[in-house]
Amino acid sequence: MTEGTGYPPRQTTERRDWWGVVAVMVGIFLLVTAEQLPIGLLSQVSTALEVSPGIAGLMITVPGVVAAFSAPLLPVAVGRLDRRWMLTVLMALMTLASALGAMVDSFTLLLATRILVGVCIGGFWAIAGGLASRLVALPQVPKAMAVIFSGVAGASVLGVPAGTWLGEQTNWRVAFAAMSAGSAVVTIALWWLLPPLPANQPVRLSNLFGQFSSRGVRVGVYATALIVVGHFAAYTFISPILQQIAGVPLANVSTLLLLYGGAGLMGNFIAGTAAGRNPWRTVLVIPMLLAVATLSFPWFAGPGIAGTLLLMLWGAVFGSISVSLQTWILRAAPNAEAATALMAFVFNISIGIGAMAGGQVVDGFGLSTVLYTSGMLFMLAALVVLCTPASAVAATNSGSR
Repeated sequence: MTEGTGYPPRQTTERRDWWGVVAVMVGIFLLVTAEQLPIGLLSQVSTALEVSPGIAGLMITVPGVVAAFSAPLLPVAVGRLDRRWMLTVLMALMTLASALGAMVDSFTLLLATRILVGVCIGGFWAIAGGLASRLVALPQVPKAMAVIFSGVAGASVLGVPAGTWLGEQTNWRVAFAAMSAGSAVVTIALWWLLPPLPANQPVRLSNLFGQFSSRGVRVGVYATALIVVGHFAAYTFISPILQQIAGVPLANVSTLLLLYGGAGLMGNFIAGTAAGRNPWRTVLVIPMLLAVATLSFPWFAGPGIAGTLLLMLWGAVFGSISVSLQTWILRAAPNAEAATALMAFVFNISIGIGAMAGGQVVDGFGLSTVLYTSGMLFMLAALVVLCTPASAVAATNSGSR
């Protein structure tokens, strides 16, 4: 069986299989873009729908929380439904949610569409994260995982900046409509390119809780929570951080964020190879480097190139998180699909907690303090991994042998 999946390994990989991998990647790209797009359009939406910026921020919090709970619960609810069907239906629902979001005239209705977006994000991620080993031959799984999770980094590089630019040039509703059109194309591509993906066994709640029997899974969950909370506590406020600490003019912020996203995309592919060889070492290095970037930023990110270099380091390292932690989980998990759903829950709930906690720190103590707080969380994550033997990640379940 393929490691950690319970499915027979693929013996060969055809060109069509790689196109299926790309379709899944683009699906994740669109979903992550949809989740984070309101960050760039917050002022427009709050003005158009007559709500405060703080209330408008619920457009990010709500889908994150909903995604967190739909990730473990949706695979349980659908039982043995073919995963090809599930991914296609979720992307079709995403098409509908984005189209409705572009048309509603009240913030309450817009939040309702964001709930649908959250369901799509959680359910899609829970399944897509473990698909690489079902789509390509075993030696090519690390590469396929890197391609799939490049959608996360790609959303930062292209999706959110492009959507923000489109909204600025036209209207925020046009950006939402564009998301709907892209999702419709991907819906067709998923159905056309993916092979049948029957569930080997239905995911049950007992499967989800059973993942904690593995020390490797427990540590992976703890590390994910600490790293993601730490990242979003600070990154949610990256625009004012760049302006007030690094002295970057507002007009240059989007360019720097583009560099940040590009570095993240590169880091994703480097980490995909590194994690395939040694996930323990890769996941250990990630929070250590993030701590260096965030703790150094208030001291060295003044006028000049230092701030840009630290931001690119931050982007490159964070871009490697999804594929590295997913590789860790698939090595340690008793049940890959259940563990992937669990990780999607932890990742998304940590986004919401991080953004909310970061806001409290910024309001109470300032931007430098939130960077120091994030750095401490990263150091704690590194300590958690360091205290875990590498053998905990190498463990595989009985179904994988």
